[in-house]
Parts: sequence; C-alpha cells; structure tokens
Amino acid sequence: MKQSFEIQLFNTEKRAKEVLNASNGLVTLYTCGPTVYNFAHIGNFRTYVFEDLLRRTLKFFGLQVKQVMNLTDVDDKTIKGAIAQGISLDAFTQPFKEAFFQDLATLKIEKAEVYPAATDYIEPMIQMIQKLIEKGFAYQGQDGSVYYAIKKFPRYGCLSHLKLDELKAGASERVAADEYDKDHVSDFVLWKKYDPQRDGQIYWDSPFGPGRPGWHLECSAMAMQLLGETVDIHVGGVDNMFPHHENEIAQSEACSGKQFVRHWMHAEHLVVDGKKMSKSLGNVYKLQDLAAKGYTGTEIRYMLLQTHYKTQLNFTFEGLDAVRQSLKRFQDFIQRLQEIKGVANSGLITPVIDKTYNTFAKALADDLNISMALASLFDMIREVNALCDKGQVGEKEAAEILGFLQKVNQVLAIFSFEPRVEQIPPHLEEALQKRNQARQNKNWAEADQLRDFISSQGYIIEDSAKGARLKKIELGLS
Repeated sequence: MKQSFEIQLFNTEKRAKEVLNASNGLVTLYTCGPTVYNFAHIGNFRTYVFEDLLRRTLKFFGLQVKQVMNLTDVDDKTIKGAIAQGISLDAFTQPFKEAFFQDLATLKIEKAEVYPAATDYIEPMIQMIQKLIEKGFAYQGQDGSVYYAIKKFPRYGCLSHLKLDELKAGASERVAADEYDKDHVSDFVLWKKYDPQRDGQIYWDSPFGPGRPGWHLECSAMAMQLLGETVDIHVGGVDNMFPHHENEIAQSEACSGKQFVRHWMHAEHLVVDGKKMSKSLGNVYKLQDLAAKGYTGTEIRYMLLQTHYKTQLNFTFEGLDAVRQSLKRFQDFIQRLQEIKGVANSGLITPVIDKTYNTFAKALADDLNISMALASLFDMIREVNALCDKGQVGEKEAAEILGFLQKVNQVLAIFSFEPRVEQIPPHLEEALQKRNQARQNKNWAEADQLRDFISSQGYIIEDSAKGARLKKIELGLS
C-alpha cells in the first residue's frame, strides 16, 4: 500500500525543517544562476544538481513548479572581461551562456521556466531603487553611487544569523564592490556610478546618473518581477547566504513590505580531495575536463547527486570510479529484467515495489534524503535478483519493476532503458560462431581453443535467453 507524504525541507532562516505548504499545488522557486564571465565548474554544478533534485522531487509528489534561474551578465567580473577583450558585454557573455546550457543538458538538469538575464531587467531595478530611496532605505553617497542603509532594516542578519555588532567593519562604511568578505557588514551598493576608466562604454542612464545596478539588487528585482513579491523557495550555494541573500531580503522586504521568501535552502561546498578548489592547486574541474578523462555526464551527475545537499561533498576520482560501478549495477539489473521471458505469477513483486516506493518517497520527503532513497533501490535489486534466481519473476513482473524504475528515474535521471548494444569486434563474433559450430560437431579441443582466444581478447562467453554471447571483461578501475 503506497502512502501519502508530507514534504519537509530545512529552512536556513529558521534553522529547522519545516513542512512545505503549497495549497494551490504550485511552488515558485528562485535559484541563483551563474555569473557568465567564465565556464562553470563542478562546484557550481553541485548546487545546480541539488536544485534539480529539489525541482524533480516536488514534481514527483504532484506539485507544479515555476522556476526562475538568473544569468548574471552584468557585474564587476563581466565588465572587466568585456573591456579586456575590447568587445561588447553581450559578445563577451554569450559564449559562457551557451556553454552553461550545454552543461545543463550533459548533466540532465531540467530546464527552468525562465532564465532572465540581468541586462534585460535594468528598468525594474531602477524603479526598485527609486522606491527604496522614497521610503528612506537608500541614499545617494558623495561618490554618486546609491547605497542601502542597513541600519534602517531591523531584520538585517535574519538569514545568516551573524552577530553584526561583532563584525570587523561597521555599518557606517560603504561597499561598492559586488562581492565582499562575510566579516564585512556595510551599506551595500544598489546603483554603481559610472566610471569611464573602470567601465569603458558599459553603463545605463538613470535618475541617479549613468551607471549600473549592484549584483544583489539584480536577483531581487528579477525574482519579484517574475515570481511575485513573495517567493516560496529560494535556493543557492552556502557561500551566497551572506552577503548576497541577506542583502536580497533587506532590499526586497523594504521595497514591498512583505516577506520575500518563505523557505531558504543552501547547498554545502564541494571540495576536491579534501581541499578547497583553487587555480593554484590545479583542482578546478569543468565538465569538459572530466569528459576528456573518459567520464560521462551521467556519472558526474550521480557523483554530485548522491551526497545530501547539507553535507560537504568531497570529490575524488576514486569516487567517480565507484559511481561508475554503481551505475553498472543498476544497468545490469535493468538489462536482466528486459531479457526475462515467460510467466511466473509469484505475486511477490508488487509488495517489494510498494515497500521500495514508500521508503524512497519517505526519504525524499524528509529534506531530500538522497542516501536513503538510493539505498532503498539497492535493497530492491538484491531482493528482486534473489527472486529472479529462483525463477519467480516473469515477463509481467519484470515490466512492473521497469515501470517503477522509470518513475523514480524522473527524479534521479541516472538510468538508461535503451537496450544495451555492445559493439563486438567482427573477428571475435566470427570466433564465437566457429566455437558454437565446433561444439555442435563435438570438437571440444577446437571449442576450447577458440574460447581461450576470445578470453585473451578481453571477452567472456555468457549464456543468455537468446543463446551464447560475448561480454567484455570488466577490469578493476584505478
């Protein structure tokens, strides 16, 4: 008997799990996207795969999702890059946008409903700044830039839970940079005044003078424009919690007078071999780097997926090799089911599927407990394989299990149900046919000789429902 489940998600702001309320069946979801000044790396994709798991889980439980993922195409880094290459901002960022979408497809990350580029929402950002000035939350500094006065917002610090009075920099100071250290709390920039030396020809006109919006403001304006003044779930990496998300709350709630986000979720960092990713260590990997080493998008997805989002993920090549073996186990199981013929009618499969579904769904409903969800599938494989060995799984039962796996794959996106076609070298296929003929002729010496030859080429002869076939010997992965 399948159960109904209440989805509970950890809310960063409340520091506790909370029931997700979606009374109208629709969840609005804002996910911080890439700053398109470079190619994304596996640390970024750890967060994006987690967000994809969240999205797919919500849909698995019958909810509709409207997801917005922004593309930050104007900030300090993109402007600097465009000027360095002597090209327009759009020409500089476009290749990185295209590469990002290719990487999403490689990792089987579902498309969001909207991918707004910051440069397409400059006018709403200007209007938001005007409103903040009118309400007394923002002011124009002597340098011409517009800043948010954090002392005017008593809730500042509600998300990060930082003790602001103990931080190094006082709120009387101002920060014009898009990004700054988390021990630096200051009035942050909403509109950055144009500087020809720094900005080249990249600027927009506004009532505050020429310039461009601050990074923190961009997400607030796009989220409220596309999802409304209150968003159900806002997601990002833990490094975005302060100051970026903290600043989003301050400026959004001061502008609207309403709660900006009901539920905040943050993914922990990814490290490589226990060390923080850095160019100096040479451990910043992009998907193309891993593909060049022979790893597939599915293998990388599984690697990034299998650890709970609130746990730091240690990326290693040994871990990727282990993932390859786990995926092989799944695919071998699927292939075995696809090859089953005949009737069993044991009545033993439906209870196994119901038990697995309930454990799988319960795990996902409990703050995306992916480890328990995957464990339930491996438990099912063991049970079903044992029944297969006893001849208690027929074609009908196999189809039932495959249907269940296709349903859970709507969440995981790691299985393939295409019949596995292994390209066997023609000379080995010929050797197999000669061996079959030798066995029919009871020429056992020749049959053994051909078997040994096939084995020396890295293949074994395996009996199947369709007769003898060749299978590549799986070598241990280093």
